[in-house]
Amino acid sequence: MFTGIVTAVGEVVAAERGPGWLALTIRSPYDDLGIGDSVAVNGACLTVVAQEAGAFRVDVIVTTRGRTCLEQLQPGDRVNLERALAVGERLGGHFVQGHVDGLGEIVGMRESEDAWLMDIRLPSEVAELSIPHGSIAVDGVSLTISAMLGPDTVQIGLIPFTMERTALGNRRVGDQVQIEADMLGKYVRQLVRKG
Repeated sequence: MFTGIVTAVGEVVAAERGPGWLALTIRSPYDDLGIGDSVAVNGACLTVVAQEAGAFRVDVIVTTRGRTCLEQLQPGDRVNLERALAVGERLGGHFVQGHVDGLGEIVGMRESEDAWLMDIRLPSEVAELSIPHGSIAVDGVSLTISAMLGPDTVQIGLIPFTMERTALGNRRVGDQVQIEADMLGKYVRQLVRKG
């Protein structure tokens, strides 16, 4: 379980690929990670399989590669990182499982008086769970939906702090982003369908 409050921005130092497999080595400030720890990488929950001073390695399975942008990562790319929530910590964002629901596309981005406005086209299964002022995780960052611009497009506002302290500051129109819908909305949808 995560909160969507990014605690570090890491850098991909290696992206090893083979037939049906992907392993990422990521430089991070986390100096006490252990084998088996969970880390959200751009919002996708991954397991640390190896670690060395200043870096950790994760394996990305086929299911995860099919739902995320992780396959596209190259050495030098910046990624948002968050360690798993520990009992007793503050919950600054919203409940984020690290289970990416699909890929969105940035279709608009512009600077306003006090924030950057990012318009994102969502996959239909996420769009139906999205509401104005509801929560959404974009590349693992807990954000609030400012407006619904259409049946499948949301607008979010990014304050300068978020642009500077996360990898969202590097995103541009046309980029894909990993999206996780609000967990509560998923449960409500499932209960209504069964009812």
